[in-house]
Amino acid sequence: MNRRTLLRRGAALGGTVALAGCTGLFETRTAGIPPIPEDRPDAIYVPSHVEGMKMAGTATDGDYAFGLLYSYPHRFWNVNGDAVSLTQIADEDDVHLMASVWDPESMTVLPDTGLTAEIYQDGSLVSQEVIYPMLSQPMGFHYGANFGLDGDGTYTVELSVGAVSTRRTGAFQGRFSEAASVELPFEYSRQERDDIGIRRLGDETATPGAVDPMEMEMLPASLAPPESDLPGAVVGTGTSNDARFVVSVLDTPPAGIDGDGQYIAVSARTRYNRSILPAMGLEGVLSRGGEPVYEGPFTPTLDPDLDYHYGAVVDGVESGDELSLRVVVQPQTARHEGYETAFGGLDGGMPDVTLTVR
Repeated sequence: MNRRTLLRRGAALGGTVALAGCTGLFETRTAGIPPIPEDRPDAIYVPSHVEGMKMAGTATDGDYAFGLLYSYPHRFWNVNGDAVSLTQIADEDDVHLMASVWDPESMTVLPDTGLTAEIYQDGSLVSQEVIYPMLSQPMGFHYGANFGLDGDGTYTVELSVGAVSTRRTGAFQGRFSEAASVELPFEYSRQERDDIGIRRLGDETATPGAVDPMEMEMLPASLAPPESDLPGAVVGTGTSNDARFVVSVLDTPPAGIDGDGQYIAVSARTRYNRSILPAMGLEGVLSRGGEPVYEGPFTPTLDPDLDYHYGAVVDGVESGDELSLRVVVQPQTARHEGYETAFGGLDGGMPDVTLTVR
């Protein structure tokens, strides 16, 4: 079932991606980027600036569609377990490459693909960097890294994925199990890069909130489904360090999951923009009358209707049951500014979420 919607407003002019609410407010980045905001909250906050980006191209191979974009080099924060470290812009960095991978049939964005990127010029390898799963407010979930180039010219970017490591259910069973790769031509000039706009957010910076996601015809949005679109019955919601959990119960598990009983699906998304939050370790306890009736993991799962979520099969769920969710591993995704202080982040803590099933 195709529930994904392409954002069709703000069509790209000359390959430039439109950002919602930002028309006419961009300038070039001749003065550099603002410093990291001080007095940031331990939560999602409005970043100091928003940089535009340009589309380099799209391609498909097998079960996968790929999109490639670029912008100025970015600072970002890597996450490794509970450790969060800042990656500064290096002198040799020329661009920040961003890639999106999705299912061309359902337009579902695919995390956990093990994406790699290599840049060639005239058949010779120019740059090969680790490309990270990332979260940003304008783009949501994507893959990105800073790369150095050999000046203006024509390059080829090879994007490769392995099999998706996430459990797949429903119509996704048996799909995304093979490796794939595409080659995308990339025309680069420093002048064109420097013409990409930047919007400085002034007094809004470091206040709770988020900038709107980008709007683009050629890429699907990495959004979790609205509550009203989730299968089953939504029985409660909760928030942990600005990760919002929407809990739904299905009468039977999705096709491909062993076990009899009902299925609890936890859809994790960012508080403001509804971006998916993948690569998280989640456990839970379902209690009735003070006694646990289920205690164990909620497995990351990719389903065409539930999208990316965390699920568990239980004997049954009743109104008045108590569900306690505990994040044991924060989302293992790098973060752009505005997200590094949320979802565990620099503070390192994601409080348990407890809700009563309605």
